[in-house]
Amino acid sequence: MLVERRLRAFALGLLVLSAATVASALDFTPHGTQPGLGVELGAVSVCIDCHRSLDPANAAFMPHSSWGGSMKANAMRDPLFWAALDVANNDAAAEGHAGVGDYCLRCHTPRGWLGGRVVKDGAGGTTGAGGESGCKLLGNPAAKDRENSDYSGVDCHYCHRLMSTGPQGQAFLAGNANAWVDDALTCDSTPGFFGPCRRGPYQYPAGSMLEAPHGWAYSSHHTGSAICATCHDVTSPDTDQGPLKTLVRADGSDSDRPFPIERTATEWNRSLFADAILRDGFGDAPSGIPAVTTQQPCQACHMRSSQDPLAKACEVNPAGSRTGNLPVHEFAGANAWVPGIIKAEYGSNLLQQPEDYERTIDAARAMLAASATVATTVTAYTPATPTAAGSISLEVVVTNLSGHKLPTGYPEGRRMWLNLQVRSATNVLVAESGAYDAATASLTEDAQARVYEALQGIWDAQAQACVVESAGAKQFHFVLNNCIAKDNRIPPLGFRVRAADDPEGLEVGPVGADYPETSPGSGVLVNADRVTYTFPIPAGTTGPLSAKATLYHQVASSEYITFLRDEAVANGFAAENDLCAGGPGRPFTVGPQALSRGEYMYQLWTNPLHGKSPPEPVATSVAIAKTAPRRR
Repeated sequence: MLVERRLRAFALGLLVLSAATVASALDFTPHGTQPGLGVELGAVSVCIDCHRSLDPANAAFMPHSSWGGSMKANAMRDPLFWAALDVANNDAAAEGHAGVGDYCLRCHTPRGWLGGRVVKDGAGGTTGAGGESGCKLLGNPAAKDRENSDYSGVDCHYCHRLMSTGPQGQAFLAGNANAWVDDALTCDSTPGFFGPCRRGPYQYPAGSMLEAPHGWAYSSHHTGSAICATCHDVTSPDTDQGPLKTLVRADGSDSDRPFPIERTATEWNRSLFADAILRDGFGDAPSGIPAVTTQQPCQACHMRSSQDPLAKACEVNPAGSRTGNLPVHEFAGANAWVPGIIKAEYGSNLLQQPEDYERTIDAARAMLAASATVATTVTAYTPATPTAAGSISLEVVVTNLSGHKLPTGYPEGRRMWLNLQVRSATNVLVAESGAYDAATASLTEDAQARVYEALQGIWDAQAQACVVESAGAKQFHFVLNNCIAKDNRIPPLGFRVRAADDPEGLEVGPVGADYPETSPGSGVLVNADRVTYTFPIPAGTTGPLSAKATLYHQVASSEYITFLRDEAVANGFAAENDLCAGGPGRPFTVGPQALSRGEYMYQLWTNPLHGKSPPEPVATSVAIAKTAPRRR
């Protein structure tokens, strides 16, 4: 079978096909607004003069200043994305389908894609070889936002021209950036001025100091989570000939459902945060989570409203005119690593200030700290004596406080885990689970370790198994995966696995994990994981003992970074400037240049300046064992 042959090829390192050498008849992006807009998306420079402030006192809330350091703004500067893009193009080409990068770049450079500079040229044709690799894009990763650059990521004009339906009333399409983009010159105010109107969640009194000088329109679409679902549900490419990959169930049967790669929006939609009212019978929210009485859309957490007494949305607005009513465009997530790399590699050339990236990193850490709690309890303890060993048993409860799974999003290499350390009265480490070596970036997955992650793989019909490793190394074949070997990520509050359009719960259900229902038959899973540990205590260990549990989050595992490098080497991926020779502005003097993208990512990872995707502590809890617990 094809899958079996591919797995053998991966193990032998013989897969050498490139995306440019195999033809494909598939359209990977047939839905939503297509390239060839009547009015191209405006560069960020159109918005900067009014929506960015050079006054440091305003930087934390002004739209461009808060957006500038975010992963939205830097989606095309992310070296991890570029390394993964090469693997995706190569993998799809190996199955006879060139050009899958069109599907990836549509999300990361909507300006370049809609401008006809990826695969589709906007006139019914194609841009030719290299478009799927981003070689036709204008600008470079260090190009300033004032320049005509496709590297400004998910930017102002794109988000503020999004519509919930198409121009002829076509239905909203969730996921895969199947977006509808306003291309008309009609607005609620000043139609046509500065191009198509900017849509947003506000009505402005005519003639007031708050009214925008450009065309604007109120959009309820911008108040809810559906607009975020445009990109934050990712499915196997929904080609013009059907899904590229369908989900294979654990028993080997084909579900005929397009393979669900990322489901952040769906996870939220099946949680209590998406409900309009607290559901009957569910009871009060757990400690640490406020009672939910109205829907909590993505923006409530990821675009917090500024309380700064000086808050304003535009430089011509009065200071304080938007205090408590200005969604900050920082789009805080959990990535505290890559923004620092981008700041160091390109930041000195960009309009973004170093402080923009530091705010993003701080916001990510604050978001992580608010995402979970950890509680540790000693359940049994036999103290060691000078001549006899003892033992200790503990329970650690991790509670998910976020509005989606913990962790969520891009599954490749992303993980959280519990590190549990037991120390003596003299601070000697006597037992540990989930040990991490920062020097080698290796996580010890001992028998008791709890690692929260989603592992997706390729179904092996002969072995009747979802294969996620080859020759002992984890594999990450984004566009080829068709099965889920593991998904033990912690559900959010009020999480329902099943829905009317997913009666089996295949889209977001746990795999290889058992989260009980809040009450029998409720269909609602608990939003916490209870982990038990038992350790022997060496003879002579002095008490009392302390047990410290720490929950960590990591953006990219060493296995993932090594995989990206190894794929580049084994398959002969070209160096960046060779791959894109003849493209606009080439050769680049920034980025990978004479390295392949996978090798460049590995080089960044090993650079002590950036660290090997250092784990971020999320929550910690300590329990003390003095004497054996009393029996109740």
